[in-house]
Amino acid sequence: MWGSLGCLIYLAPNFVNGSSAALSKTASSPLEDGEQEALRLVNGAQEKGLVLRLVGGIAIKMRCKSAKHRELTRHYADIDMVGLAKQRKQLKSFFPEMGYVARGKFNVMQGERLIFNDLVHSRRIDIFLDFLNMCHKLDFKDRLGFNPYTLTPTDLLMSKLQVVEATEREIKDILALLIDFPIEDKDGESINGKYIAELCANDWGIFKTFTINLDKIRTLLPSYLQKDGKDFATVSARLQELEQLIATSPKSTKWKLRAAVGEKKRWYELPEADKSIVHSTLVLETDKLKAKQD
Repeated sequence: MWGSLGCLIYLAPNFVNGSSAALSKTASSPLEDGEQEALRLVNGAQEKGLVLRLVGGIAIKMRCKSAKHRELTRHYADIDMVGLAKQRKQLKSFFPEMGYVARGKFNVMQGERLIFNDLVHSRRIDIFLDFLNMCHKLDFKDRLGFNPYTLTPTDLLMSKLQVVEATEREIKDILALLIDFPIEDKDGESINGKYIAELCANDWGIFKTFTINLDKIRTLLPSYLQKDGKDFATVSARLQELEQLIATSPKSTKWKLRAAVGEKKRWYELPEADKSIVHSTLVLETDKLKAKQD
């Protein structure tokens, strides 16, 4: 249910020799290294019976050897996670116990999301509850049991494909996933193309954004990978396979009705509203902490 042992060995090398299991017990405050800190949090949550799975760049770096490719490396500033809405109250207590400061006003106002700050390392933890609700709303509530640390490669890919204004970090993460995981009709150590195609067949907005981004990846591919290289050929083939599955999957009536409206009506959201509030408050509290230390 949690994926192959080989995946876990790459995902968490320290877990094999036992040091990772001790992280949540020996460290009472956030660690400087983002990957080690992510493991500390997931391990700590498991000890308390809480479900947390990593999503975002750090999760992809843990799952993908290709994320270390010199053309695909990038900076990982924050940690993103998915948890269960029914455990919201426990999670609000858990993160302060692990050394984090709650974004009080934000956490009260948002029902499907929590934010906590590591003031020492200026790091933000974003916890999405049941759903990743950004440019599009993706339901992950029933998809947290495939691996003990991260979402599936399928869900990690979708979390990047749903970004309307995709930046270089999304492009690099998508490429790493497409290099390392084949397109199949199941979850596990693969990208479930059937699942993605069915999701797109029922939601025209998701279909539109996903296909735009897949086409963008194809166009930008030569900028990141050598045309005569194995990785270039692998990604090209997997892009074609995924695009074909999405194009040929029978579309629902809901999809057809929305497709008739097309781009006359915006099909996505741009989740910008909380950025200035979260950032400015984090800077303010970090300054206060530094002042106390001085």
